[in-house]
Amino acid sequence: MTKGISLFTGVLSLWLPLHASAADFDFSSVVDKARTLAASPYKSPEPVPKFLQELSFHDYQGIRFKAENSLWNESNSAFQVMPVPPGLFYKYPVKVHVIDEQGVHPLKFDKNQFTYPNTEVERLIPADLGYAGFKLTFPLKEPEVQSQFLVFAGASYYRAVGEDNNFGISARGLAMNTGLPGGEEFPDFVEFWLERPTPDAKVMTFYGLLNGKSLAGAYRFTVTPGENTVLDVQSVLFPRQDVELLGIAPLTSMFYYGENTIRPRGEWRPQVHDSDGLLVHDGASDEWLWRPLRNPQTLNMDYFATQNVRGFGLLQRDTEFRNYMDLEAHYDGRPSAWVEPTGDWGKGNVVLVQLPTPDETNDNIVAFWKPEAAVGKGQELKYDYQIQFGGPDIAKSPLGQTEASFLGDGMRIGGGNEEGAIRLIVDFAGGPLTELKADAAVLGDVSVQQDGELIEQFVEYVEPLKRWRLSILARPAPDRPLNVRAFLKDEEQTLTETWQYELPAGTDLLGPAK
Repeated sequence: MTKGISLFTGVLSLWLPLHASAADFDFSSVVDKARTLAASPYKSPEPVPKFLQELSFHDYQGIRFKAENSLWNESNSAFQVMPVPPGLFYKYPVKVHVIDEQGVHPLKFDKNQFTYPNTEVERLIPADLGYAGFKLTFPLKEPEVQSQFLVFAGASYYRAVGEDNNFGISARGLAMNTGLPGGEEFPDFVEFWLERPTPDAKVMTFYGLLNGKSLAGAYRFTVTPGENTVLDVQSVLFPRQDVELLGIAPLTSMFYYGENTIRPRGEWRPQVHDSDGLLVHDGASDEWLWRPLRNPQTLNMDYFATQNVRGFGLLQRDTEFRNYMDLEAHYDGRPSAWVEPTGDWGKGNVVLVQLPTPDETNDNIVAFWKPEAAVGKGQELKYDYQIQFGGPDIAKSPLGQTEASFLGDGMRIGGGNEEGAIRLIVDFAGGPLTELKADAAVLGDVSVQQDGELIEQFVEYVEPLKRWRLSILARPAPDRPLNVRAFLKDEEQTLTETWQYELPAGTDLLGPAK
């Protein structure tokens, strides 16, 4: 009993005196703050002390929040909050507030909530340091076990997992000028408000205030953890100045190498990636397009035009352990992320940015939606959407899906006898293909852009894998990339999503040393 009273008192000590009535606070309050913020000159946040920024990864990981101090732990709440300590990558503290029946309370920093790697680090921690963000926990798998399922920390980044995932892909509040020569801008979530849910709640709501050099924004997040963790997002943006490339609902991931690329010299694992492809669903054409990811030699940006985008995401479709063989990273358990707009966002492009990376430690893949209309100072922009984190089927496409993509030299045994050509193999399964017999009349619809030449294509059923295989032999034009679009059909209907692939000019399929 004494321990319980002490814990309850410790949790209450995190709250400062009442500052506002909960009844007076809602999303419009955050929108008003963002509007006011955008009307004033940008002021960058104050960083934490230099020694925290210079901590080694090992020492930063040694700063651990004591789980028994989790917010709302005293009521055995299903949702609980674990603050994230500043340091290393997390250079800026953020304000965190709690909204409950008594009002709106700032969450006070207490260094005693943490354990530290050594006494020297503990001694230097300021008493008013603040937090870098927060983690939400929920009994995802077992009723009595709190599992971390959502983390907001660092600029506008957040990560989430479904019931059977481990952390991988990240989302962001916004992407600003990503991939442009002038450099990327990283706005920050500078303030959060967490609504206290009832102890047995299945859904939780919180708010975020975004601020950056080019704009300010207000966000409302409603999160439902489960087999797939779902966030319903409302956002209102106020540009301070014209924005060249505004990225809505951005996703950030990693692709080092996979089945459709050459394995780097010295690597024993079959594949290494957090995501293996981009999926786009355009409502106007009802086309589902799949683009396998690459680790390019130079920055590569692709724009996929949409009239009424109904969804896009970076997926980890390959969830077979044997295709990674990694007992530490467990890439087979990385989540897919799928964004579905609420309402019609209008004309725009899903943008895929792929950066070269020499290893798996860098997030080198970004995908987001860009409005076609110019984004200028003084506008008020509203974008609502739902984002899901979970298994590879979260997009719920009704069509056959790409199961694997392979490519190789078209001038060798198993590839062909056409000099300068590329053999491309695409395996499809699922959707309408499931109902077809092995001798069904399935056709390939293949087009080659950039003045490339389609030499041959044929379809066959792969009995051991229960898949349909499209084999393509194509030759790129001199000094031009090979750009191929393909899908399967029969005489009556489209059977699969559209597979789209681009191989840059001068690619060495023999795999240069890295």
